[in-house]
Amino acid sequence: MRFPLLSARRLGLPRRAVSQILLTQLAIAAGVAVLATGLFLAPLGAQLDDQAMRRALAIAQSAAADPALAAGVLSSGASADSPVQSSAERIRRATGAEYVVVLDLHGIRRSHPSADRIGLPVSTDPSDALAGREVMEIDDGTLGRSARGKVPLLAADGEIVGAVSVGIAYDSVRDRLLGAIPGLLAYAGGALAAGALAAYLLSRRIQRQTRDLAFSDIAGLLAEREAMLHSIREGVIALAPDGRVRLVNDEAARLLGLAPDAADGCAGRPLEDVLGTGRTTDVLSGRVTGQDLLTVQGSRVLVANRMPTEDGGAVATLRDRTELEHLGRELDSTRGLIDALRAQDHEHANRLHTLLGLLELGLHEEAVEFVTEVAGVHRTTAEQVTEKVHDPLLAALLVGKATVAAERGVPLRLAGTSLLPDRLVDPGGLVTILGNLVDNALDAATGSAAPLVEVELRAEGRTAVLRVRDSGPGVPAARREEIFTEGWSTKQPKAHRERGLGLALVRRLAERQGGSARAGEAADGGAEFSVVLPEALR
Repeated sequence: MRFPLLSARRLGLPRRAVSQILLTQLAIAAGVAVLATGLFLAPLGAQLDDQAMRRALAIAQSAAADPALAAGVLSSGASADSPVQSSAERIRRATGAEYVVVLDLHGIRRSHPSADRIGLPVSTDPSDALAGREVMEIDDGTLGRSARGKVPLLAADGEIVGAVSVGIAYDSVRDRLLGAIPGLLAYAGGALAAGALAAYLLSRRIQRQTRDLAFSDIAGLLAEREAMLHSIREGVIALAPDGRVRLVNDEAARLLGLAPDAADGCAGRPLEDVLGTGRTTDVLSGRVTGQDLLTVQGSRVLVANRMPTEDGGAVATLRDRTELEHLGRELDSTRGLIDALRAQDHEHANRLHTLLGLLELGLHEEAVEFVTEVAGVHRTTAEQVTEKVHDPLLAALLVGKATVAAERGVPLRLAGTSLLPDRLVDPGGLVTILGNLVDNALDAATGSAAPLVEVELRAEGRTAVLRVRDSGPGVPAARREEIFTEGWSTKQPKAHRERGLGLALVRRLAERQGGSARAGEAADGGAEFSVVLPEALR
């Protein structure tokens, strides 16, 4: 991790990330400017060469088209005062060519800018031109390097009698190329200045975004971030502005029921694709707002908080409240049991006083009848439950709830159609479902004109059917789905836990077993909650 930093220091490079980025951008801009200039000069030189050769060829073609030039080659000899030399020099001066050389079929010069070379063989091979082909080339001759054009010289009858060779001094081509370089450098300098300005502005923006940190600092922060996110015991989910998942740490994957190796695969996917629709998705996406929002994911009770980020995304944290919620419910049950025991103790003391009074008065037969009646009431309740509900956990729950209900002045009875064998696959889940529904029913029935809670438990093949009816005010039809939402409750929250989770857990447990939970209206008014659990019995 430290090697790049040490290398930068040894080379005298700046340590700050923004300075290194600026130097890199300037080097890139300068390299691009130099490369672009070189790439432009190369084809420009070739273009100038081609223009010079075509110009030389055009002059040669124009000279060869003069009939007097061919006639002069046939009629006069090779001398400085011949009409061929006069015509060639006139054309050279008029066109600005370096030379206009006319040669015969033997390659002997009939004209030349230097009169002493007339009558001598040409220095380059004239065979192509004498064979009737036009030639463009850049070559070295007696007058130096030049761009040349050679064409055959034809007589009036079309017979080749010689050739015309025209040369353009190559120094003029080079001068034009060198003359173009200052302009190119000016453009390149302007482009480099614009690139440097853009690089500076971009570097300033990067400096603000990176908070003027060095690359080693950024790498260290990223390493620390990864270690922290995957080691903390809170779930963390980062979301992009468009709702796609940026990051899911290991704890969040565990709390949300995702596969351990699925956390990395969630990145870039919409949140709905990862979690599906429901309250958890609504809370994490921000459609439901607030602090410490409760949600149920699978069998877990989670507390979620969401914090927006500067770029329009968000970071959500998740905490597991499942155990705390279970402890809260156990505390509720314990308090209910304590209240029932306190009431029984008070009632037992009253009965003992009554029994003592009967014995002191000598009413022995009345005392026997009184004891028999009191013991029979409790025995009858337990026997009625165990006759219809054979599972010991459910039977014990109903007996305990009956005692609590009696203390609150609400009769709790089993429906006559109830019959549940001791073949439950998940008795603990059914205990949770029944306990939540009975607690809600007792709360609703307490204070009503004719309080009553009725429980029906029966088996239909391998399907368990549970119904709980109460004499309370009932649930409006428009809200019968809303009451199964996490956090929805008509009661004040208790000090040790939140309200609005009981019915959500009931539905979630039922759906996890492939069943359903719904609310309706009881026959005599009040509410009726029905839970159907397929494959609940062995």
